[in-house]
Amino acid sequence: MCKLFGYTKQAFYKARSNSSKKTVAEQEIKEMVLNIRHKLPRTGVRKLHVMLRESMSRKNMWVGRDKLFGILRSQHLLVQRKRKYTRTTDSKHWMRKYPNLTKDLELTMPEQLWVSDITYLQTVAGNEYLHLVTDAGSKLIMGYEVCGDMKAVSTKKALEMAISKREYEHQLIHHSDRGLQYCSYDYIRLLSHNNITISI
Repeated sequence: MCKLFGYTKQAFYKARSNSSKKTVAEQEIKEMVLNIRHKLPRTGVRKLHVMLRESMSRKNMWVGRDKLFGILRSQHLLVQRKRKYTRTTDSKHWMRKYPNLTKDLELTMPEQLWVSDITYLQTVAGNEYLHLVTDAGSKLIMGYEVCGDMKAVSTKKALEMAISKREYEHQLIHHSDRGLQYCSYDYIRLLSHNNITISI
């Protein structure tokens, strides 16, 4: 059979071994996803990819976000979006407001602009919130925190993680909505202490 298709025996068995390893890895990823989905049924690919990093690292595995999307699609595990809206921003507060510095900003490099937001997660146990800091240029998630509240301390933890992962020293802009968390004293102080320009 190998001669018929132009393969050596070594190449044939190597391909079969690689295929078997791929199947096992995808099955492990599926099980990890199902474990997360048991608690967070509507978690999408982007958030799953962040939450799976530690588990994959412990198992010496890695798949990119696009590959994870393909695995979930083949297993019919993609989440259909709902139009339900949960408010995560309170812009009517007395704290200091800052200008929007992102208008007409041309992104030319990583860590030029970070964007922070809070995403609502619907779970069987109740509301969960994913606090995110994302690099606008590379689309990498620099920092995150998953918890059951929208308190500033949780948002700050995501920012602290992002700052700890910085690789460049050039000027960085941090942009967010006018949420109370991003205008809190501790959050603003952390940005200022690290020479990060504030944009809201």
